[in-house]
Amino acid sequence: MSVAVEQTERRHRWLDAPGLVALVLGLVGIGYRLVLMLLTVPGGNSDEATFGLAAAHIATGREWPIFLYGQHYMGVVESYLAAPLFAAFEPSWVLLRLPLIFLYAAFVYLMYRLTRRLYSPWLATLTVGLFALGSERVIRDQLTAVGGRPEVKPAVALLLLIALALGERRIVRRRWLAFGVFGLVTGLCVWDDWLILPYLAVAAIVLLIGNARELLGWAGLLLIAGFVLGVLPLILDNVYAPPGQDSLSVLSQVSAGEGGDTSTLDQLHGSVLVGIPLATGICLPTACTGWQMAWGALYPLLLLVAAVLAVLCLRRPAPVEPTAGHRGDSAAGRTPLARRLRYVTQLALLAGAALTLAGYARSSLAATAPLASARYLSILQLSLPAVLWPLWLAAGWVRRGRRRARVAGVLASGVLAVLAATMLYTTIDLIREVPTIRAEEGRSRELATVLRRAGITRVYGDYWTCNRLIFNSRERVICAVLGDSLRPGQDRYPAYPRQVHAADRPAFVFGRLEPADQAFRDLLRERGIGARTTEFAEYRIYQPDVTVRPGR
Repeated sequence: MSVAVEQTERRHRWLDAPGLVALVLGLVGIGYRLVLMLLTVPGGNSDEATFGLAAAHIATGREWPIFLYGQHYMGVVESYLAAPLFAAFEPSWVLLRLPLIFLYAAFVYLMYRLTRRLYSPWLATLTVGLFALGSERVIRDQLTAVGGRPEVKPAVALLLLIALALGERRIVRRRWLAFGVFGLVTGLCVWDDWLILPYLAVAAIVLLIGNARELLGWAGLLLIAGFVLGVLPLILDNVYAPPGQDSLSVLSQVSAGEGGDTSTLDQLHGSVLVGIPLATGICLPTACTGWQMAWGALYPLLLLVAAVLAVLCLRRPAPVEPTAGHRGDSAAGRTPLARRLRYVTQLALLAGAALTLAGYARSSLAATAPLASARYLSILQLSLPAVLWPLWLAAGWVRRGRRRARVAGVLASGVLAVLAATMLYTTIDLIREVPTIRAEEGRSRELATVLRRAGITRVYGDYWTCNRLIFNSRERVICAVLGDSLRPGQDRYPAYPRQVHAADRPAFVFGRLEPADQAFRDLLRERGIGARTTEFAEYRIYQPDVTVRPGR
């Protein structure tokens, strides 16, 4: 009878007030992103177009890439997710991004489950509400197929939930399958995006602490087998990779190439005061103001306070939450082992955020390009409820009789309110920019149409024009990349520049205010070559009278 009652309670638990409010907020967040996806907001770019081209090649069986073209360290899971859609329909930005909507929905649902189990139902609802909002930076990380971030976040949330379920000895019908899935998902994440390694490490520690003895037997073998299967594409690529082209060597080269003379203070400023607010949706895409940077300064402090609370809970037999209204409704409070694992998982979320932030702060990009590189901190969303937990607890003190407690509660409530209001403001700012983004996206697509109508199928251009142009034209227009000095640039797919180099009298497409445009005009003048010039929007199209081979 008790088992039947417990199962009934479990079925209806998600239908309570926090669950219903979270459901509504989650649907609002999905709807918001669905509309943006249909409008192609944010606009496409050549990085994302490369994933789209890979998906098109997979759909037709032309290629089976392991890593993004031109790289040996970024998996193409997003391309494989879009490939079936491209096989059934004509490739487009909407179809490329459609799987990302489902990944976002999975992330929000799993984070609600995880937050509710680790903290409290209403904090889980607040987390879903904040996730429903989205600044330009946040939406770009969630809705553009640029590798890793949209899929690894729900994967880690799933891993933590699996580790908790197994460690708490709750009813798991096929425990052996759960261990295998944990290993498989972990391996896929390692292949897909190494930025998630800190969170994978702490999730593995949670699994080990809760299931140490079991992992010495068949469970451990299944875990290893699943991991090897998931990471197999990376292993195969590295086995056959030429010397210096394996993943570790390429990543070392990329890290060394970041270079630059930057101070520790500049790196901390870029990572903490700019990177954190941008990644969490507090700042506009162009800059962070002083009061927005305050959230970046507060973030590490909240990490520390939350870690202290979790450690105190580990050392005490009973929870330290001040009021019953803040308690979670999970099995975490029913047995000593389950309770300890709950706080170990809280520490895991905090450690994952700290390690990710520390790794980013060591990069010179944090100092030289904080606005552009803040995308590397987007996975901090996994730790948002852990960071908000001290504020949530303090906000409950508003109802306490002591004056100091009430003041602290009001301050904490104010911080939460300002955080939500600022995220709403940056969301509204993105909505206001939709017409501008749509206009730029329209011009980019129209460029492909203009070239095709003119009979131009082979062109040279800059990196941010080329692959986007190829994708927009469905590979009817092929483009080879040139740098600012007209030397060969970053061509990710070697077949494209070969086709352009072999063409008779290829055209040239440059932005009118770009250095490459002026360099090409100088080249024509120096060589005395005439060219038919067409201007369209911000582009200038050149059709030389003779074949021009720049950089040769």
